[in-house]
Amino acid sequence: MKRKIPCLCDNTFTADIPEEIDLDRDGKYLDEIENGGFMNFNCPSCGKLHKPEFPLAVAWPGKGLRLEVIPEQDRMGFYRRKKEKEKGDKTEVVIGYLELADRLAVIRDGLDPAVIESLKYYLYLKAGETSAENEITIWYHGKTADAALEFHIRGLKENSMALTRLPFSLYEKTAGDYAKHPRAELFISLRHKNYLSVQNMMLPGNLK
Repeated sequence: MKRKIPCLCDNTFTADIPEEIDLDRDGKYLDEIENGGFMNFNCPSCGKLHKPEFPLAVAWPGKGLRLEVIPEQDRMGFYRRKKEKEKGDKTEVVIGYLELADRLAVIRDGLDPAVIESLKYYLYLKAGETSAENEITIWYHGKTADAALEFHIRGLKENSMALTRLPFSLYEKTAGDYAKHPRAELFISLRHKNYLSVQNMMLPGNLK
């Protein structure tokens, strides 16, 4: 689909934006999403780099995954919408391309998204002890050579990113808790309809 992208130089240019991508059929998208090059466009007039977000369907048949990607700017609209997914529809929602990259990395590494979001919750609590006034975001990055889980934390300090690693044994313990008590308050609070994210725990009550 052709989309118009406005630039601060007063030029508006057109880009060809896919409405759906299949990661089995075209693996280049997986690499682009992972390295941050997905949906990057330079203004032909001034050269400025643009990273717009548009609604997107992502299929990964080999992993049994289908995602509805909602632009970050439409987050509140998603929470307020009344539409429910149809019975039997296993499509999951992610909001923003950063969250898309995060979720694909989790699936790539054979991990359970609910467990990873639970671990993020504890990391948010820990980060809030030292940077309570900052807007912090936490993203799963991948497994290290020794099987630790690496997370990137942004917002602890201005214009910097912190890296933290959790032992895989902590993932296994949390996964065990989830298997035994899937209806525990923490795990229930992570989900809003078909959207699984620690961000759901930070919503005001009227949006939950």
